[in-house]
Parts: sequence; structure tokens; C-alpha cells
Amino acid sequence: MSESSFLQGACVWQGNEIASNPRWAKQFPAAVLDAIDTAVHKTKDVPWRKINRENFPLPGAEPYFDDVREELENGSGMVKMSGLDVARYDAEQLRRLWYGLGAHLGTAMFQNRRGEVMREIKDEGMGVGAKLYGASTDTSGKPFLSSGARTLSPGQLRFHTDRCDVVGLLCVRQASEGGVSKLASSATVYNEILRRRPDLHALLCQAIPRSRFGEEAGGEHVVYDLPIFGVRDGKLTSHFSLTYIENSQMLPMGRKLTDAEHEAIKLLMAVAEEVCFEMRFSPGDIQLLNNHVVYHGRTAFKDDVTTGQDRMLMRLWLSVPNSRALPADHAVLWGDVGAGQPRGGIAQPAIAA
Repeated sequence: MSESSFLQGACVWQGNEIASNPRWAKQFPAAVLDAIDTAVHKTKDVPWRKINRENFPLPGAEPYFDDVREELENGSGMVKMSGLDVARYDAEQLRRLWYGLGAHLGTAMFQNRRGEVMREIKDEGMGVGAKLYGASTDTSGKPFLSSGARTLSPGQLRFHTDRCDVVGLLCVRQASEGGVSKLASSATVYNEILRRRPDLHALLCQAIPRSRFGEEAGGEHVVYDLPIFGVRDGKLTSHFSLTYIENSQMLPMGRKLTDAEHEAIKLLMAVAEEVCFEMRFSPGDIQLLNNHVVYHGRTAFKDDVTTGQDRMLMRLWLSVPNSRALPADHAVLWGDVGAGQPRGGIAQPAIAA
């Protein structure tokens, strides 16, 4: 497939149509909820990091998980699983439950250079996020937070993808205001830019400089090149986070974007906004997104601790067994580009012998 061909299939959708035809909404069967509850209580003496498919068995659940993975890889690229009563479980039980579900869906990958494979997403304040994930200053001297640091604040998150095949979010508590998830098909964005401005589309299929700001401690390259759009075997992968592109422009080793490249990125952001839809989580909802074909963002939120409405999600980054093959030049970010291979996540610092 050439880069100038329009993408086809269920991953190409408009926000208004997908909101009214939620093929991506998948209620937990009662039998699966019972199996989850049994597994949670049988593993009471097992640390959550030691949970796996074998010691957290979910008999009869495999057809449900197969359907979820199929929708993620060959369908819309997103799934909302609902029906889980999080109020039944304490914090440690929820960790075992969520990590156990992740083990049945795929392989959990490292989310940061400190080796975390599960992360609570909540407002931890700018100082905490900056310390954990990194902060700098822009050309005007204002604070410039890494993408990870922004996640731990109550502010708006721009459309982006995470560095894994599938990102999973379990909603434990929702904010009193805001915190709405915004989702857009990157395949639709790809097609729309190709239709409107093929000249700019071509630029997004070529190398764009990024930084590893706030990710690895070191890493293969501080700045690396990667197209925003890549296609292999007729399937798209679009890895995009404007923060890392912006940060590359602050570094002396980063190639400066041309005016046309700036225009192409601005158009991508505008089109994503046009074609997106919004989804608000309720406690117990699980959102799974295929980062290769879905951009996600978030509206700003406001907590009210006095009413128990302080937003907290539990995040997993998953490598899934039915993932697509990626273009060869994506190895700089993903590692193994073969279909179904464990990949993605954040490289860990070398440990001295």
C-alpha cells in the first residue's frame, strides 16, 4: 500500500457516528464478573506484581477477551468495558484485579524509567509531576512540562498517543467537573489530511524530530526521527505527541521544523478536533485504546475531595498478542516491529553488575 492511498476499514470513523453506534461498548458478562471476584479473593496473599494468567484464572472469559482484542486491532480501535463494581474492592484488591485483567489481555510494559507497570493517574500537583517525569523551560523562560508530568495535573491534555500497543484506564473515581476523555480516529485524520492537503500529508509520512524528554534515563538517542504516519500491510500506525516534538525544537541537536511541517501538524490537531467525540468515565468503566489508530486527549478537571469526587484512574500499558506489524523505521521507538511481539514501553536504566 502506498502512502498516498486512503485507509479503509472499521478503524476509519467519525466521532458523531461512533458515539451513536457504540460497537466498542462491551458489558462484562455476569459469569466473567463472578470469575474476577473469585480470583481477587483467592489471590489475597499474592502481591499484585506477582499476578499472572495462571494464578488469576478466569475460566470461560477467553471468548470475551478475544472479542475485546479483535475490536481493538481490527475494529474501531477502542473498547469500553463496563459493569465492574469497584466499590466492592479495596485499593490492594483493585491492583490485583486490574493487573490480572491486563495479564489476560496482554503483557504489561514499563511506563517510566522507574520501572512502574501500573500508574495511578490523578492530580499530584505540578511539582510532583515535574520531579517524576521532567520539566524544562521554553524559549520565553516559562515552565515546560513533559507529557508524563502533564498527565499528573488537572489540566487539559492535547491529542496524543502513548508508547504502547494498547493503553488501558480503569476509572476508580471521577472528578466533580470535567475530566472528559476525547477520542479521534487517527485513520480518519490521515484520510482527511490526504484529501484536503496531500502536500502536507506527505510531510507527515516523513521523519519528524522528537525528543525522549521525561522518558528514558539516557536512551538510544536524545532526539530521534519518526514519521507521524506509517503504513505497513495496509494498516496504519500513528505515534504522536506534540510535547515531544516541541521539546526537540528546544534542543540544539534537534532539526528545526519547516513552516510547512508546522502547518501540517497544526492541521492534524485541527482535524482531530473536528472528528473526535467525548466519553465520560464512570467508576468501574475500563477504557482500552489502540494507540496505532486512536488519538486521545482529556478536558481539564476539578476535584472535590469532600464528596469523594477526586479523579483517579489506574493505567496499564499493554503489548497485545494480536498487534500489527510496524514499518521498519519505527524500531527506534518500538523495538521489535514484528506482529504480535512484546514491544513498546520505556527502556530501563542499565543496572551495574
